[in-house]
Amino acid sequence: MRIITGKLKGRRFSTPGNTDIRPTSDRTKESMFSVIEVRKHIAGSVVLDLFAGSGNLGFEAISRGADRVVFVESLAKAVDNIEKQAAAFGVQKQVHGICANVETFLRNTGQAYDLVFADPPYDYEFMADLPEIIIRNGWLKDDGWFILEHDKRHHFGEHPHCVFAKPYGRTIVTIFTKEPVS
Repeated sequence: MRIITGKLKGRRFSTPGNTDIRPTSDRTKESMFSVIEVRKHIAGSVVLDLFAGSGNLGFEAISRGADRVVFVESLAKAVDNIEKQAAAFGVQKQVHGICANVETFLRNTGQAYDLVFADPPYDYEFMADLPEIIIRNGWLKDDGWFILEHDKRHHFGEHPHCVFAKPYGRTIVTIFTKEPVS
């Protein structure tokens, strides 16, 4: 994996061994961030990266100007890997790794974020509930975006908060806003 653009452009990193982590492909990541940059500013944003895995999406956000990223991942060795990568990239002050189950983490009330990324396993049993949990429980700032990666088994295009949905091969990227779309 590599960081596509920004201050960390070209830096490579890997996933910890012996895990089922499925990183976002470079093609999907590049397309996703192109949509974000055309419609929303990343510079100065505060980002939540759920199911962080390798940290791929959060590190791309930092590279493109995000102030801070909170990475939530249930695998301790993945969180350790994210923190080691942050130190190697010299961005450790911008990174906070949390080793926790995402459902447990989202039950707590936290701060609202500019961008919330979620790249759960495609067979994640609470996939259909994620948009409502993020939107209704205060995880988004008023102008915040929730970006969900999923497969074709889930259809969010008719969701009242959906502003964008596009397939990239097997992966579909859907973007939700806090306010319903008129």
